[in-house]
Amino acid sequence: MHEMSGTRSPLMALVFWVGLCVIVGLISGLLTRRAVAGWYTGLRKPSFNPPNWIFGPVWTALYILMGVAAWIVWMQPASQVRTYALIWFAIQFGLNFLWSMIFFRWHAIAGALGELGFRWLAILATMVMFWEVRSRPAG
Repeated sequence: MHEMSGTRSPLMALVFWVGLCVIVGLISGLLTRRAVAGWYTGLRKPSFNPPNWIFGPVWTALYILMGVAAWIVWMQPASQVRTYALIWFAIQFGLNFLWSMIFFRWHAIAGALGELGFRWLAILATMVMFWEVRSRPAG
């Protein structure tokens, strides 16, 4: 972003991070929508499984919130901890995208379950790193 020149526009950074997350979510949705409408509807699911229409609004909200969280960390002073936090964010976000491909595109339910374990570890690492960035005193 603008960090190379020494200035950071908070609004532009927010638009970038939220936009990035929402666009990746949109791409994931476009790549998997046929499977959601076809293969996924044929799966036997538990009675507490939410209706399909809820996933779009909920995931959109989650992608927006992920973008805001990344933006908050991005706006902190540059540091090695901030860099690692954003790397962990990218890893968990990439695993999030990959899970949709594994489950919906490739119909690999066991593979998606295995990948989910790694994703949860990456999410936990991201949370810890984001907390670390936000709890450190400036300077």
